Amino acid sequence: MNNAPHHCLSLLTSCITLKTLKQIQSSLVKTGHHSDPFFAGKLILHCAVTVSDALHYARRLLHHFQNPDVFMYNTLIRGFLESGIPENSICTFIDMRRKSTVPPDSFSFAFVLKAAANYGSLSAGTQLHCQALIHGLDTHLFVGTTLISFYGECGSVYFAKKLFDEMREPNVVAWNAVITSCFRCGDIKGARKMFDIMPFKNSTSSNVMLAGYAKAGEMELARKLFWEMKVKDDVSWSTMIVGFSHNGWFDEAFGYFRQLLMVGLRPNEASLTGVLSGCSQAGAVEFGKILHGFIEKSGVNWISTVNNALVDMYARCGNIGMARLVFRSMPYKSVVSWTSMIEGLAMHGHAEEAILVFHEMEGCGIRPDQITFVSLLYACSHAGLIEQGSRLFSRMKDVYDIEPTFEHYGCMVDLYGRAGYLQKAYDFLCQMPISPNAIIWRTVLGACSIHGNVELAEQVKARLFELEPDDSSDKVLLSNIYAIAGKWKEVATVRRSMADQKIKKMPGWSMIEVERTMYKFVAGEKSNEATSEAYKKLREIMLRLRVEGGYVAEVASVFHDIDEEEKEDLVSKHSEKLAVAFGISRLSKGKVIRIVKNLRICRDCHTVMKLISKVYGLKLVVRDRSRFHSFDDGSCSCKDYW
Repeated sequence: MNNAPHHCLSLLTSCITLKTLKQIQSSLVKTGHHSDPFFAGKLILHCAVTVSDALHYARRLLHHFQNPDVFMYNTLIRGFLESGIPENSICTFIDMRRKSTVPPDSFSFAFVLKAAANYGSLSAGTQLHCQALIHGLDTHLFVGTTLISFYGECGSVYFAKKLFDEMREPNVVAWNAVITSCFRCGDIKGARKMFDIMPFKNSTSSNVMLAGYAKAGEMELARKLFWEMKVKDDVSWSTMIVGFSHNGWFDEAFGYFRQLLMVGLRPNEASLTGVLSGCSQAGAVEFGKILHGFIEKSGVNWISTVNNALVDMYARCGNIGMARLVFRSMPYKSVVSWTSMIEGLAMHGHAEEAILVFHEMEGCGIRPDQITFVSLLYACSHAGLIEQGSRLFSRMKDVYDIEPTFEHYGCMVDLYGRAGYLQKAYDFLCQMPISPNAIIWRTVLGACSIHGNVELAEQVKARLFELEPDDSSDKVLLSNIYAIAGKWKEVATVRRSMADQKIKKMPGWSMIEVERTMYKFVAGEKSNEATSEAYKKLREIMLRLRVEGGYVAEVASVFHDIDEEEKEDLVSKHSEKLAVAFGISRLSKGKVIRIVKNLRICRDCHTVMKLISKVYGLKLVVRDRSRFHSFDDGSCSCKDYW
């Protein structure tokens, strides 16, 4: 009988559901061991850390136990910290100080300070610092290092450095913490200075510097340090690959991944997801396919994050069929997996299928999160599904008790505005329980641009000017709206103010992958071998489209007061046309031409892509800043819904 409680503990190691845990608890109650602090502590630990959605039960166990010890409180504080609701960690710590006679230890402060950092509460952390002083734990190396990290997270590099300077014998972890704090507060020179005077360094110290440079966008400094490192581990390589991807240095990301393989290192989860992210952003589907083959051969296709990155890569590279295949073959699908698939379908205009996948997700017992509903509402707005979008918005609040964020409200405004219900979009925005941010107002301005509503655009611009007076994109949009309406005097006024403020319009660019090499085209850019070839092919294509397709330039998308011939010349040089022409020139027949564009595709380019797909018998996929356009036999997947 004495072995029964220990048998229960061994069962805990394989327990993954609350129901099973309650059965184990019942066995401990029968033997009277439920009141033993050791066994009770193990139950609380398992509830708080291992079993999903069992934190509420861990709290009940703690409150029902007479005189809980510091381990039990620390367990619950840690559980809330790791669950994404760090404010409850702080509340639990306060509860411990009020109700318990047991003083907090170094673990108590380490966990609760991390919670305060995650919560972004400088005032709470400062009070906790005072508590650490009262209990004589401020000089404890573990607590002191956590305090340095806390002040760094909250943007107070002065206090982070002050605490570090007061440490008697800081170890390498403390040095790394103060360097990280410098980076988080934007003090790049300070981070480098601390790194240079470190009396002892390890590979982690160098990796901290690499990560800091990468997050700050200082990839040249990161590259220099990387090649100075005597020992480069898998973390060093993955940090560089992820850094290049996040900062738009796609060729470098792919090159470093190849070098990682050449030196004989096995790619880790971070490097694989990082390079797949680079493929996603650049539209490098051919390189992505090679990575997919490598993942299958290496036997790492069981890793959920890698599979999620594969789904995202194929979807963003325009191959939604492969995204579906990877998704369906996944051994385990998390909420991120389901959301990635829904988002991919949304980008490709398959709104009805996205909603079906959502209902399938619900049927599998997976609870959707905020991002899931953003993807669903996005799908509805780009397909004109007003009723379905409204129902999903209500379902999010009423069924899942998810409080709408700016993103959800923005999607609803976009849903009404894109469909032409501009007044309804404006009224919805004005009735929001939270004050609309600039992004939501800008969404209405974009809808005014689509539908040519000058009067409402001027009202919205006035609101935007109050929030972000120096934003260039608003003035560009307003200038375009005036141009569509033929109000050239107003266009000139807006553009003059842009010139006075030295505001420049973002140039449009398009990228295409040919033989695993990325080519970037910018309209009006200095000619090189690739652009010369593209222009030559484009002239041939446009002539054929006029003769065989009856093409007539849609010059309404040119927002300049110039004659028709000049307008036609301008639209003929758009970057997506150059990229497609280059693809037709270089790619073999039967290949799908895939283009990535940084701006929204214009109507003339959209017409040209449809005609190319019909006259040349080609399949084209263009990813602009908001969605995919798949062209085949003279039609587009967007069904001309803008």
